[in-house]
This record gives sequence, C-alpha cells and structure tokens, in this order.
Amino acid sequence: MSDSIEGKSIRVIMSGGGTGGHIFPAIAIARSIQRRDPNSDVLFVGALGKMEMEKVPQAGFNIVGLPIVGIQRRITWRNLLVPFKVLFSLYKARKVIKEFKPDIAIGVGGYASGPLIQVAASMGIKCLIQEQNSYPGITNKLLSKKVDRICVAYEGLEKYFPPSKIVFTGNPVRSEVIDISTKRGPAISYFELQPDLKILLFVGGSLGARTINLSLTKCIEELHNLGFQIIWQTGKGYYETAKNLVESTGLPHVKVYEFIRDMDLAYAASDVIVSRAGAMSISELCLVGKPVVLIPSPNVSEDHQTKNAVALVNRGAAILLKDSDAPAQLLSVLKSLLADEILLNSLSENIRKMGKANADEEIANEVFKLIGQIEK
Repeated sequence: MSDSIEGKSIRVIMSGGGTGGHIFPAIAIARSIQRRDPNSDVLFVGALGKMEMEKVPQAGFNIVGLPIVGIQRRITWRNLLVPFKVLFSLYKARKVIKEFKPDIAIGVGGYASGPLIQVAASMGIKCLIQEQNSYPGITNKLLSKKVDRICVAYEGLEKYFPPSKIVFTGNPVRSEVIDISTKRGPAISYFELQPDLKILLFVGGSLGARTINLSLTKCIEELHNLGFQIIWQTGKGYYETAKNLVESTGLPHVKVYEFIRDMDLAYAASDVIVSRAGAMSISELCLVGKPVVLIPSPNVSEDHQTKNAVALVNRGAAILLKDSDAPAQLLSVLKSLLADEILLNSLSENIRKMGKANADEEIANEVFKLIGQIEK
C-alpha cells in the first residue's frame, strides 16, 4: 500500500463529457468509487457549454469547466480559435490539478478529457482512461502512451493500445437498467399503454436523432394502424413537431417525450427498440436483451457508431440500418422483423450474451489498484 495514500481518503478527478454517453458512465464510476470510500472527494472537469455542466451538478458532484472545443468540420472562422482554447484549457487544467491535488485522474472521452489527462500524466499523477467504443478515437490513442491503465468495453483493442495496460471491464451503465425483468407491468402502466399490443421504442440518445425522428414521422401512422404502440424520445429540437403531429393525427397509442428519465421503464415496456449505436446505448441494450434495430449516426468522429453496430451484427445480435437508408426502409424492416418470431428470439438471445454488468465496480477496482489501496 502506498504511504502517500494509506490512511486517507482518495481524491479523484473525472474528465470528459459532451453527451450522455460520456457523462452517465463517469457518474457511475464516481459513485462506485464513493461506495468503496464514502469519504472520497471527486471533482469533475468538463467542457463549458456542454451538457455535463448541468447533468453533473444534478447528480451531486462539483464540476469545473474548460473552454475546450472541437474543430468544426465545415470551414468557419471559429476553427481559428481552437488552438488558443486548447492552450488555455491546458493552462486551466494544470491550475485545477495543482489546487485539487488528485491521487488519480480518470478520462471517459469528450472534449475535456484530452487536456486534463495530458496535463495530469505530465505531472506524474496516476491516470486511467476508459474507451467505450469498439474502435478508439484519436484522443485515447494518443493518451494511451501516457496513461497507466486503459479500461475497454470490446475485445481485440490490442492493435490500438499497449496490451499490458488493457483491462476488459465493459462500459458502466445506469444501475437501474441492469435487471428490468420484473418491471414490464409497472412500465406499461407508467406509459399508459396496452399490455396485449406490441410496443416499439424509438430513442436517439440524450440529444435526440434527426434521422430516427424523420424516419418515424414518415411511417408512424401506418405503424399505429397496424396495431403497434410507440414510445418516442425525440430530443429537444424535435419535440414540439412530434407532439403536434401526434395530436393532429389522433394517435392514442403513441407517447412522445423530449427526454425519458426513467429509461429502465422504457426498455422494460418495449418489444423492439430502434436506436442510435453510441457505445453506452449499446452497452445498455446488451443488458436489456431486447431485439434492436441500430441506425448509426454518420456524424460521429471516425464512424464509431457504425463500427459499434457491426460488432453486434457480426454476432447476430442486432439489425443494422444505414442512416441514409432509414427514411425509405425503416417501415419495411420493422414489419419484416415483427413478423418473424424466430428472428426476434434469436436477436434477443444473442445480444443478451454480450451484456456485461458491474463495469463501474471493475473500473473502480482498477482505480484502487493503481493508487495502491488494494493488491494488484
């Protein structure tokens, strides 16, 4: 056990964010650390203006914002500011680390993760990163040379990272989705749906998904007329449009939400799920074990979502529908799938095999190993 750590509670900096796919795992890891050491002090570092600045305080943690931004894919004068914001973020990250004096820094991906982990590693602080995707992003590839441990959610990442640093932990998910087997009855009541009709869940992640929304809009009346019930999470930008559509066409079995807080109930109620293919969504879907149609977002760096989806499709655990094909083909894909009980059962069985619970505890375990509080 390390002399510097023994007898005192640990101090942890968690960095990253941008989407729920980065924020919720970070919160799960932080809570797992606090369960192990109730007196531990956890500070989050995020990107100013991103959703972590709201979601992290709501979860009961303090957060500091960095002015870091990503490069815009389109040509814009804002890209000229990026190098200056990176430099200032590195300066501010060093200042935060000096003041907080963490025992370990943890990066979960997102804009703020790069500067914080880079500075922490250069200052000799133990560092751990968590790679959520089946194909790592450039930031984690670069950081992998500097950090002490890399927790991964997919096997076969030795080609991208130093093998000696890799630990296969899975992705942390919200604890309430780990076992939904007893929640179907309460879930159907919660959404005010009928238990004898199939329920389709459409969800595009914490920010919504334009293609899923537009594709469902094109076929929602036909799905409803075929006797299917629908739970629809639209995201903020499309909520009013979807709500007005459902009200104007009179579809009593369609429930529209800007954001579903009780996702465990949405998963429990559903028979088939249509989703983006973000790493965290897939990790939850594997534990939920329902048949799923994945529509990967094309607007993600290095096409992560398609690679995540293919990892499931190769194991017969999901159906992949390209973003560009979804508006024209979503209806026919769903009708075909819902008519094939053998395929539905096979998809459900295969995706469940890929589920890995307790990732947050396994990552916390690696944290305590790194700082010398438990044996390696």
